[in-house]
Amino acid sequence: MQNEYEALKNLALDEGAALFGIADISKLKDKFLLSPEVLKGLDRAISVGLALSGAILEEILDRPTKLYFYHYRQANIFLDQLALKITTFLQKRNFRALPVPSSQIVDWEKQLGHLSHKRIGELAGLGWIGRNNLLVNKDLGSRFRLVTILTDMPLPIFSTKEDGSCGDCRDCIAVCPAGAIKEKKEDFDHIRCFEKLKEFRSQGLVDQFICGVCVKACKPKVNDF
Repeated sequence: MQNEYEALKNLALDEGAALFGIADISKLKDKFLLSPEVLKGLDRAISVGLALSGAILEEILDRPTKLYFYHYRQANIFLDQLALKITTFLQKRNFRALPVPSSQIVDWEKQLGHLSHKRIGELAGLGWIGRNNLLVNKDLGSRFRLVTILTDMPLPIFSTKEDGSCGDCRDCIAVCPAGAIKEKKEDFDHIRCFEKLKEFRSQGLVDQFICGVCVKACKPKVNDF
């Protein structure tokens, strides 16, 4: 399956993706908000990431902007369309494929989707979970969006979970408008974060529960996207 892996990776990168990885999710599926019948046999997850515009993120100060909101939506649309192309690739080869929307929340109070794109991205070797409760990539920081495609194609796994950390960086703690980010990632306050997101939406700043402040703070370490 190495040829198929390379073909899929090239498809994603040629379309504009910045990150690509494969994860074995056979022991993770009980945490997904999808039925066991649907998930049966889908033991591989393709994780794809799109870099966000640094210029748009720089406009953010202590709250989301309308420009960021539009960019956020378009990035998700791009990823969902790319997931459909990957799904077509897999199905043409007689394998099952389940594209999971890049930004469809099932439980807003707990901020849960059908599955955790960031957890799968972590398992696929794309980064680690940072203090900001987001996936952090060594080259992009947290300035990217993710999408996941589940499949029964037995794709090879060349990457392992990246053993990274935020080290001495605490930039996100200082700027979080909700005070939700703590020293330890396990102490991230989901409730305070969600309350602030609701506040931003009620103020008419954006039409969705998003912020972007900690995304901006988690800057790339190598490339400036």
